[in-house]
Amino acid sequence: MAPNNTNAFGGSWSSLPTSLTPWVFDVIQSMGHTQMTPVQASTIPLFMQHKDVVVEAVTGSGKTLAFLIPVLERLIRREQKLRKHEIGALIISPTRELATQIHSVFSLFISAQPRSQAIDLENPPDPEYPDPLLLISSKTSSPAQDVQRFATSGADIVIGTPGRVEEFLLGRGKNVVSVKELEVLVLDEADRLLDLGFQAALTRIITHLPKQRRTGLFSATMTDADALSELVRVGLRNPSRIVVKVQAKRLNAAGPSGTRVRETVEERRIPASLKIYYVVCHASEKVVQLTRIISSEVAESKASRFIVYFATGACVDYFYRILPDLLPKMTTLFSLHGHLLPSARTKTLTAFADAPATPASPSILLATDVAARGLDLPLLDTIIQFDPPSDPKAFSHRCGRTARAGRSGRAWVLLVGKETSYVDFLAIRKIPISERPCFIGPGDQRIGIAAPTRDEDGDEGEGEARRPDDAEVSVFLSRIRKTILTDRAIHDQAAKAFVSFVRAYSKHEASYIFRVKDLDLVGVAKSFGLLRLPHMPELRDVAREGWEDVVLDWNSFAYLDKAQEAKRIAAGVTAASVLDSEKEKRRAERAAKKKANGAWSDKVSKKEEKETRREKKDKKRKWLKMQVEKVEKKDGEHGDEMNDDGDEWGELAREERMAKKMRRGEVSQAAFDAEFADLDHV
Repeated sequence: MAPNNTNAFGGSWSSLPTSLTPWVFDVIQSMGHTQMTPVQASTIPLFMQHKDVVVEAVTGSGKTLAFLIPVLERLIRREQKLRKHEIGALIISPTRELATQIHSVFSLFISAQPRSQAIDLENPPDPEYPDPLLLISSKTSSPAQDVQRFATSGADIVIGTPGRVEEFLLGRGKNVVSVKELEVLVLDEADRLLDLGFQAALTRIITHLPKQRRTGLFSATMTDADALSELVRVGLRNPSRIVVKVQAKRLNAAGPSGTRVRETVEERRIPASLKIYYVVCHASEKVVQLTRIISSEVAESKASRFIVYFATGACVDYFYRILPDLLPKMTTLFSLHGHLLPSARTKTLTAFADAPATPASPSILLATDVAARGLDLPLLDTIIQFDPPSDPKAFSHRCGRTARAGRSGRAWVLLVGKETSYVDFLAIRKIPISERPCFIGPGDQRIGIAAPTRDEDGDEGEGEARRPDDAEVSVFLSRIRKTILTDRAIHDQAAKAFVSFVRAYSKHEASYIFRVKDLDLVGVAKSFGLLRLPHMPELRDVAREGWEDVVLDWNSFAYLDKAQEAKRIAAGVTAASVLDSEKEKRRAERAAKKKANGAWSDKVSKKEEKETRREKKDKKRKWLKMQVEKVEKKDGEHGDEMNDDGDEWGELAREERMAKKMRRGEVSQAAFDAEFADLDHV
């Protein structure tokens, strides 16, 4: 099934084959959902009629109600009510934020159920269906406490993340929780569950559940990966696949006068009311463009609530510190990423959703992809992707936080250098995106030059002269550095954020588009406002043209936190003493090495001399042996003649020996002459 548009109505609630329970219908009406969306109209009848479903629909299309209503209706229509230790429905989501949101929607419905008339009005009876049980990692609830809460409340519906659900069913609660009467299993954001590595846990959970149940897989971006296929094979029986697509009409260029303009229909993976734009700028201009996009959205679209996505949690923490000095003073910032404690994340989301935002005092949430999926934040106007997501599937999920339930919304993404190829990549994924020129600041004289120039290969600045940096880049750089110089802790955050960004960039799944070697790292450092470039392999061979480190006495650059500063000073003294000892150690090692090298040289020289003497002796010994052999041979041939020659050779050998003794000083010249005086006359 594929209805054309998620913003189009899918029919009235009364058109469902099975009428809804009155109090459930009343809650739906009170939420403002007067008509069903296409995904609800396609899914609810099948899910209520004992069918397994695999549902793919764009973000903001109403998938939560598409499985919530069948779950409630199946439990309400049970002939025999569940016992206190039995559960009737299990909903699993990839993140605690999404699980919390689903739990709040279920709680809204269950709190509206009618109560029996009580004689004792001061002690009314418990509701027929208890509140759902939420299983997420939390300081206030351990796995053992989860089981205890279930035993006390007797919840019929359990909502949680895979790890806590597995511990609840197969760990601490194995002998307490009964799943024999389970009616429905729902896997929300099913592809994300697999991306996060929960396949093994999900398989164990599904195997533990009864086969006579209904199962639904819901997501905005299903994948054909083997893991999902295996999950469908294990968990679903002959499922119905429901794909809700968005189709938008587009007018082709008009032909000659009198020619009818042709209309074409293009498929989209985003809501029709969502407009996505991209801005191409230099890496050094990203923060400048970010502030101008926010100002433009506030001025032109009266936007008051934003989410700005960054690549890493370290980037979120850092820009949370420096952006207040770059944005209007009435702006309120919130930060959210996966490294925060669960309680802090919940508190931040609640505060952001409840903040009284207006165009004069906008609220901006700085976040990572932990806030990319499933979250339904009301009145969210604009999404800005400062960094494109490492996982391309997260792009549509990020944008889908706005333009939900028929409301309009806008999304922006900043691209630098060769990242413009990402636009074609998104087009293949049926995500239309339009280019907008760089926002020109006040007093900027570069009118008419709206984006970096490129050659035919997309290389910036090769075909034509490179567009100069925005005039405000140096201004922002100075302002950011001024903020950093107030506290060494901010400098540490800046370096950590820069390094984490480069590391994340190098691991981008679309690595043929996002390549570190094509990225202007010096420009990125300017955008971050670094005081100096950090030591890292990626910067080893990078040309540093246009970059200057801040001249600073680093020994006196202090932390504002007194305890942290005292620790730094103590560490510095210790480091200095360690450095001195290390210097002495290295000096001793060099001296020992030099001595060892000298002795080795002497040994080699003596060894060579000894070998030379041995070779001379061997040669002489061989020569004398050859001479003796010649004498013996002649003696055999010529008899007495050779005997005379032999005597002569023997005499010569004796004379040679005496000559050596004379040279050594063992025999005098007079003794030598006396011994061989008559040889010259022989």
